[in-house]
Amino acid sequence: TSEQIEHLHRRFKQLSQDQLTIRKENFDSIPDLEFNPIRGKIVHAFFDKRNLQQESDGLADEINFEDFLTIMSYFRPIEMNMDEEQLDRFRKNKLKFLFHMYDSDHDGKITLQEYRNVVEELLSGNPHLEKESARSIADGAMMEAASICVGQMGPDQVYEGITFEDFLKMWQGIDIETKMHVRFLNVDTIAHCY
Repeated sequence: TSEQIEHLHRRFKQLSQDQLTIRKENFDSIPDLEFNPIRGKIVHAFFDKRNLQQESDGLADEINFEDFLTIMSYFRPIEMNMDEEQLDRFRKNKLKFLFHMYDSDHDGKITLQEYRNVVEELLSGNPHLEKESARSIADGAMMEAASICVGQMGPDQVYEGITFEDFLKMWQGIDIETKMHVRFLNVDTIAHCY
């Protein structure tokens, strides 16, 4: 809505400090992001050209307000008047955004090492969990992904990684539409960040 766009424009101006673009450093002043274990991946996603719907690969140095709106569109809630086709496209776009967060080398697959990195980052704040335990969790999750996506594998088969199609299968039945949101974009929370 126009009201939501105005709200996001105010937030954009606060983040950019009234500049025409936002750089990665502008996210450093967001308290809600500061202690998020996957902060780097979240910020990275805002500048990932795949998420900005650009043809090229890699990261943008800065984003303008239109780019910011493109990224924020991944977080908008479901609209009640969406038909099945629109809902499917909406869900796939959200999941593609998440997939890109995991696929850090941009090769179209989430490898075991990429998945391990995310799990280790997510669990890094837990002082009772050793790195080896985090790796075991990631390895187990990757084995489960392989069984969901490939089925029974032979002893000589190696699961190369999670493709986007695999990722869609894994998220089937999970309500991503209401779970994927960004709290740090509230205008009120930034007032004491300067």
